[in-house]
Amino acid sequence: MKIAVSGIGYVGLSNSILLAQQNEVTAVDIDKTRVDMINNRVSPLKDSEISDFLNNKNLALTATLDWESAYKDADYIIISTPTNYDSDTNSFDTSSVESVIDQVLSVNDHGYIVIKSTVPVGFTTRMNKERNTDRILFSPEFLREGKALYDNLYPSRIIVGVLNNKEALRPIALTFANLLKSGALKKDISIQIMRTTEAEAVKLFANTYLALRVAYFNELDTYCEVYGLNSKEIISGVCLDPRIGDHYNNPSFGYGGYCLPKDTKQLLANYKFVPNNLIKAIVESNRTRKTFIAEKILEQANYPENSKPIIGIYRLTMKTNSDNFRQSSIQGVMKRLSDKGAELLIYEPTLSADSFTGYKVIHDYVEFINTCDVIVANRYDPMLDTVKDKVFTRDIFKRD
Repeated sequence: MKIAVSGIGYVGLSNSILLAQQNEVTAVDIDKTRVDMINNRVSPLKDSEISDFLNNKNLALTATLDWESAYKDADYIIISTPTNYDSDTNSFDTSSVESVIDQVLSVNDHGYIVIKSTVPVGFTTRMNKERNTDRILFSPEFLREGKALYDNLYPSRIIVGVLNNKEALRPIALTFANLLKSGALKKDISIQIMRTTEAEAVKLFANTYLALRVAYFNELDTYCEVYGLNSKEIISGVCLDPRIGDHYNNPSFGYGGYCLPKDTKQLLANYKFVPNNLIKAIVESNRTRKTFIAEKILEQANYPENSKPIIGIYRLTMKTNSDNFRQSSIQGVMKRLSDKGAELLIYEPTLSADSFTGYKVIHDYVEFINTCDVIVANRYDPMLDTVKDKVFTRDIFKRD
């Protein structure tokens, strides 16, 4: 089977490797550096599983800048390009997905397009109608940052959506689902074939539920901070209930990253004409948490007596062993601290620049810890043990 994958981010690269174990896969990207790295079997992403597979597996995988040659003979074309949330339109920016759809349709009259980028509910149906085709499917991904390939090798489920009333497409969708399943190491995998609209909704509702859990335990932690209770003991006691479970319960500065902020906002936008209280509260809770965290940091910095505290930001990343800053919750906290007049210094080893969005970056760790009045860490690092008294964190379980 010939497969093309558009976009070499976490979703695209992990799917490319998964499928290239048994199929001929061509990954397409606009970044020449990424293309060259993959062809040299070097991972452009921070994911140990991806690096191991690229180095050790005999994969039928090549990367290219030439989309036309990649798409024209492909049986399936997977789209995994970014769809950032546009706050002006209250919707995902799907322009990159639409561009790839048009490219494929211009050179390929037989292959099936599988969208894996997150899109608004109803998008895939609209694309098929506007492009006068029925060859566009939707298959949501459920991958964690830094664990993308692992989550493809051991998927919780595989879902593929097809157009309503198009029974002839169900075998096509099932074939694609089985391609994913055959590359996985997990054997007992649930496959669901449904309409594209329902498949799109599954992704948004799943991520919004995860955001709800993060927000819930953050608000529990806020309550404990205000009234002097032990968050760790309460959370541990609550989560021993098997109906609740001991996961997604470690307090943080708020949910962030690639998916949760944009997916919750998109789902809320989809609720525009639907009565709701909970969905809008999830989005608002994340804002409230960042404000509370900023206030607690300033309190530790002895503000307002210390009218211009020097506050160090230890890592911009959301998670341990991550290189992603996008929509990280710490950035919202930084904006609130800056608005109060605090001077912010960043220590982020993955940054080579001397500034980040207007804030100074300190590259020397010793200089960083000696200069700051308070050191803020969304996720604690044992490296901070020597300055523990300066550290502000809510990472009570020391895990993501």
